[in-house]
Amino acid sequence: MCTSLTTCEWRKVFYEKMEVAKPADSWELIMDPNLKPNELSPGWKQYLEQHASGRFHCSWCWHTWQSAHVVILFHMHLDQAKRKGSVRMRVFKQLCYECGTSRLDESSMLEENIEGLVDNLITSLRQQCYEEDGGQYRINVANRPDSRQHRSEFCEACQEGIVHWKPMEKLPEDEAATYASKASRYNFFSLRWCVFWALLCVVIVYLPFSLRGSAFL
Repeated sequence: MCTSLTTCEWRKVFYEKMEVAKPADSWELIMDPNLKPNELSPGWKQYLEQHASGRFHCSWCWHTWQSAHVVILFHMHLDQAKRKGSVRMRVFKQLCYECGTSRLDESSMLEENIEGLVDNLITSLRQQCYEEDGGQYRINVANRPDSRQHRSEFCEACQEGIVHWKPMEKLPEDEAATYASKASRYNFFSLRWCVFWALLCVVIVYLPFSLRGSAFL
């Protein structure tokens, strides 16, 4: 059962492409938010996509942003005797840098981006699970030079120790401190705005009653 449109799209593309790549084997794709890098059970292999492109939508302040540094972790296992395989995947989330909320948001991806990422997954899967020449990895649009700096303090993958930027892409310490202070400032204002709207609602609700009471005086 799919938990989101993006999850359904991932499974749809993966099953279609695996039906072509390995029609004799049965594969499943499972979303696992608790997947950890380099923590593998015996017989399992790992593939890490470090620069996927995705769009995020903050569920708190409705801010949206594009990122070319979405990290996706895959763990793969093939039971050759039963001809059954399993892929567990985790798409790492990001924090909104506008409101500074501590709620992590999921990314959405275009179908064409998902297809390229699945092609890379199958290439790695053929190399590691079947010991075949999987061919060349596809270079995603996200791998092209990006003028925007990666903000590691808002990245779930970075916070879990996955270093997925080039050294030149890392923010200088003073600039990172500026972003951190900005985040805390926006978080403070978010609380103020919540209080403001709550008081405004109270005024709107009680104002008609106060006016009606003064009309009878």
